Amino acid sequence: MLVVIAAGGVLRAHGDSFLAEWVWLAGLATTGAPVVWRTLRGALRGHFASDVVAMLAVVTALVMQQPLAGLIVVLMQTGGESLERFAEGRASEAVRALEEAAPRLTTRLLPDGTLLPIAADEARVGELLLVRPGEMVPCDGQVVDGHSLVDTSRLTGEPLPVSAEPGTMLLSGVLNGEGSLTLRVLHPSRESQYARIVELVRTAQESKAPLQRLADRYAVWFTPLTLVVCALAWWITGDSLRVLAVLVVATPCPLILATPVAIIGGINRAARAQVIVRHGTALEQLATTRVVIFDKTGTLTEGHPRLADVRLLPGVTRRGLLADAGAVEQRSSHLLARALVAAAEGEGIAPPLASSVREHTGRGVSGVVEGRAVAVGSRTFMRQVCAGGDAAFDAIDEAVEGLRAYVAVDGHPAGIVIFADHVRSDAPALLHELRALGVQRTVLLSGDRDAATQAVAHGLGIDEARGDLLPGDKVEVVRRLVAEGGTVVMMGDGTNDAPALSAATVGVALSGHGGGITAEAADVVILVDRLQRLGDAVRISARTLAVAKESIWVGLGLSGIAMVVAAAGYIPPTVGALLQEGIDVAVIINALRTSRAPG
Repeated sequence: MLVVIAAGGVLRAHGDSFLAEWVWLAGLATTGAPVVWRTLRGALRGHFASDVVAMLAVVTALVMQQPLAGLIVVLMQTGGESLERFAEGRASEAVRALEEAAPRLTTRLLPDGTLLPIAADEARVGELLLVRPGEMVPCDGQVVDGHSLVDTSRLTGEPLPVSAEPGTMLLSGVLNGEGSLTLRVLHPSRESQYARIVELVRTAQESKAPLQRLADRYAVWFTPLTLVVCALAWWITGDSLRVLAVLVVATPCPLILATPVAIIGGINRAARAQVIVRHGTALEQLATTRVVIFDKTGTLTEGHPRLADVRLLPGVTRRGLLADAGAVEQRSSHLLARALVAAAEGEGIAPPLASSVREHTGRGVSGVVEGRAVAVGSRTFMRQVCAGGDAAFDAIDEAVEGLRAYVAVDGHPAGIVIFADHVRSDAPALLHELRALGVQRTVLLSGDRDAATQAVAHGLGIDEARGDLLPGDKVEVVRRLVAEGGTVVMMGDGTNDAPALSAATVGVALSGHGGGITAEAADVVILVDRLQRLGDAVRISARTLAVAKESIWVGLGLSGIAMVVAAAGYIPPTVGALLQEGIDVAVIINALRTSRAPG
């Protein structure tokens, strides 16, 4: 800018030649044309923006052959727009990430038993596919042969593995465990549940309405006020230079600069708290959060099973049961086995070595521990290893939430180990803080069983809860809440949450133990496994918005005073442009306070 002013001074010092004047005017016309075009295009679309005064200042400066004043306005206008684009920058690749994570290959099982590798999208309805251990189910289908435990958390959020056996319906996107499964295709991959998730994310992101810029909300009254002052100056004095001077000092650079500078500072402040805000609109919207929706598994709960209770039959000790069960389970790799061994070790029990350990895929595990035959697994498995055990297990199997592992020793029922997904220790503090920050309504959504979802909501004092939801169901609930008005924040951590995060006003991904696709679909990403960071983000947003508004009011107040002085003829256009620069510097310095922690 100083170079522009200096060059202008040199040219004018050499006689204000005709050629120099036209060079300056051509420069103003060239650089000002995009500003004028963008503003006119927005006006034709019914968008009343803060850029109107800047456009009028540029056009008036060109008509009155005052290029220097006009060029300064263009410089500030384009600089502010660049800052806004930087603050709003986002390169979300949620749909691409989902598509890349989709199953690409599968194995067709021909009638003669031959195995044929094919692309997942070549699978046809009715044919058989072989899903090997560790592979993702490529299509919606029904198991016709094999036993396994499958991980459905990507779709439902359910933390515990689900048993798959002949007759079990499986959705695409679930991960097969230890056993091979033969699957009959019910829907091709392009019509599968996973494909629906991809499409839900795409449509949710495309349907988000743009937020009106904070600057434009103030421009609704400031721009007409400026035009009234210009009209009065012209009507009273007939001096067109005074009109230009008023337009120049009223150019809403404080409006254009204050919000993006404050938001950039707020984004940097959030990043130091290990919260990544992916675009400025999200930071601005968080300040007005009124509804917060939570996923359950992995968000408000730990996302993995832990020992919740041990039920014992007469003559069996807790220590003995955990030692025997842990001995055979430490040879197994499935999720519940690891949880049981961890629970035994946590109680100071060192499980002895087991021999003749055998994995019964999808049902349980058995082995010999210090001469005793020990079996751990499902109730169905118990019927095979201890005849008549149902009545004994029924006597101690009270109706409580949680996944069970039944234990038999030497063919006799011994006890039940119950697992549950525990609520995070920091969840109550977060909910209390959100209410203090103005959140009026909390909602819990989960693909887990409705009873388990309601229990968590009741324990935490959450207003509403719904379980047994697929990703599309969550999206419908989120859209309904958004339509009711107010800022709706959705917080989740799994692939099944990605569509709902995209549909919310602000999607927040808790990615301290993963992230991936969910983080791509979110507007805000919490990098650490701490729920309180959501409260920090809302608080930083509120302070950022307060500083931005303060900067706007200070800048508009100074501009208002300058307009009156310019209308009185005491400020020429070029001096007015330089004065506006000084106001802009004051606004920027004040807005930068958002990058610092409040003192």
